[in-house]
Amino acid sequence: MIRMRLDFFDLQLFINIVDTGSLTKGAERSSISLQAASERIKKLEQHYTTRLFTRHASGVKLTIAGQTFAEQALRLIQQAKQLEQAMSPYTQGLSNHMTLWCNSSAQSEYLPLLLPQYLVENPQIQIDLREAESNEIIQTIEKGNAKLGLISSFFNHHQLQTLEFSDDPLVLICPANHELGQQQQLKLIDAMHYPFVGLMQYHSLQQSIENQAKLLNCAIQYRLRLPNFAAIAQVVANGVGIAIMPKRAAIRLNQHYPFHQIELVGEWAKRQLQLAAQNFDELPTAYQHFVQFLISQKTKLILDEMPQP
Repeated sequence: MIRMRLDFFDLQLFINIVDTGSLTKGAERSSISLQAASERIKKLEQHYTTRLFTRHASGVKLTIAGQTFAEQALRLIQQAKQLEQAMSPYTQGLSNHMTLWCNSSAQSEYLPLLLPQYLVENPQIQIDLREAESNEIIQTIEKGNAKLGLISSFFNHHQLQTLEFSDDPLVLICPANHELGQQQQLKLIDAMHYPFVGLMQYHSLQQSIENQAKLLNCAIQYRLRLPNFAAIAQVVANGVGIAIMPKRAAIRLNQHYPFHQIELVGEWAKRQLQLAAQNFDELPTAYQHFVQFLISQKTKLILDEMPQP
């Protein structure tokens, strides 16, 4: 069979004739002459080498082949409409808006490395970052109030699908001349009697650290709370206290401030960032594209490849 370029006008004409039961009325509904409509239907029948209609004095009726053609034509027309709807934001210059829920570590240490490239390559995309503790993100996705999140693997997320994103261990930092300065590893309980410098109370990471302290029946004693890791690193280096932060942040800031890093012992501190969703295959197309991009960039996030102080 010689291939024929599919013409959606012909498909709609065919459906109009079926709906009206008349070649004449179908032509009128399609805003073309009866002769033009007749020629278009004749070309379809010639292409498929079968009659699609039987002509009667009262109008036209579908043959069995015509019934099959009508079913497939309706499906194609509906798909074409869906395609138009899906592409309209792009053709009209409108933006696609996505919301990514993430913990404080992902927001400050990982996403700033990756998002600029994605946003430059996809100028129609807008991304809203929502910071929250991993437990809250998990619950929000499970309830259907969020589509995609970056969470810590430490928390129970069995009802969600997850994809590995990056290792995100926590370390304790202390002044270079601190009595813990000779330690290479440390349990959280062994640091509880030292004064801390922490993030503000609303930061999800600080809430997570405090929850771990409560499990040890301890309360963290803060000398100072600050809004970001850079400020914390500066005051710790100046001898104010000790602090806990992601290893990636510590490595980056150790190039500017002299402090000592100590590995924290415990599964809660050996975190891994994971992408989480109810079902990745059922995410909107924009979200699926974003997930594919993030996973493709994992090699940029390997801690061993970061410059050490």
